[in-house]
Amino acid sequence: MIASWLCPTSVAGSAEEHAFVFDRGRPLRLLIVPALFDEANRLRRLTIEVMRRLDGAGIDSFLPDLPGCNESLQPLASQTPASWRAAMAAAAAEFGATHLLAMRGGALVAPDRLPGWRYVPLPGAAVLRQMLRTRILASREAGIAETQDGLLAKGLRDGLDLSGHALSARFLAELQKLEVPAAMRTSDIGQDLVGGAPLWLRAEPGEDRDQADALAAIIAVGMKA
Repeated sequence: MIASWLCPTSVAGSAEEHAFVFDRGRPLRLLIVPALFDEANRLRRLTIEVMRRLDGAGIDSFLPDLPGCNESLQPLASQTPASWRAAMAAAAAEFGATHLLAMRGGALVAPDRLPGWRYVPLPGAAVLRQMLRTRILASREAGIAETQDGLLAKGLRDGLDLSGHALSARFLAELQKLEVPAAMRTSDIGQDLVGGAPLWLRAEPGEDRDQADALAAIIAVGMKA
């Protein structure tokens, strides 16, 4: 089911954003902060399958769009990690979330007031390196020679298009410095607890029922403890 919520914008006011939800008004309510950029696509099916399993376990869940991504009408070029964090905090309040699950780089922009989990989180520099490598490989196939240092210098000066994502210089500067926050109310879930090969390493989006079962079970048991 698709629901809407009001998201703060970079200028005064708010904008309507969308979220995929399983909402039956139950007391246990999980906000899921999606993985970032290409990993969001590769992990989308896994994320939705986890939500389906949680629905069967009596838990509501909410997967909001990050502003500037998916169906959002806000321009990506005006976003920053800080604005994404504010958006996720607004979504948590809008949906009355009691717990949090941050997927991969989503841990960098997740609200910090909720208890919950982070699925294989990684720092912003690692997110950025992956995107730069992807661009360099695509450029090489087109006969264009680029380097990580050269691209990063250009991006920090003028902004940069990475895998179709138009990111501002401010966004890149913030992302490069972001570390995974110290775990205060969250626990990290490693891939060893989920099993199988990481889906974000596949060339195309995929799914794994066993991984969805395992991840959903960890969340459901923890939320009901």
